[in-house]
Amino acid sequence: MVVEEAGRFLAGVAGVVYSERDGRYLLLRRSSDKDFAPEAWECVTGRVQQGEGFEDALRREVREETGLDVTVDAIVGTTHFYRGPERPEHELLGVVYLCSVPTATVPHIGPEHSEYRWMTFGEVQEMLRVNHASEAWLLRTLRRAEMLRKALPEGWVGHARITGFELG
Repeated sequence: MVVEEAGRFLAGVAGVVYSERDGRYLLLRRSSDKDFAPEAWECVTGRVQQGEGFEDALRREVREETGLDVTVDAIVGTTHFYRGPERPEHELLGVVYLCSVPTATVPHIGPEHSEYRWMTFGEVQEMLRVNHASEAWLLRTLRRAEMLRKALPEGWVGHARITGFELG
């Protein structure tokens, strides 16, 4: 849907967190009291604050939601959706990143989430509900992240880890 009137939109980030040593992805379950997708499994998500770049927002959100410090490895893709009725104030545009940590450690989750799991991609495929819009999005996102993780040359990942993705 293209809205002809001037409006505003939210900018967001999502971080697919992967444990290099364990070969597992971090999934978080949204609390039952959340207004959008309660009890759905997700990766780290959040909004970009005024004056903040996408990568800074990503690192802040991952730290706030899990207590983890991640390395940003790749851009998985972009996202566009409405957090409610299709009105400008509900519109969100976002960038999804593939991030890594050396090993799967216990994240420090807050009230936003009720549980976490470190899972292989195969385990994720068995668990997620494809008839649930948010979880179907997560499955598509993890499928792409898994393909990227296997296909990207180490030289590119090393370069991205040093230079980042912000072009200024």
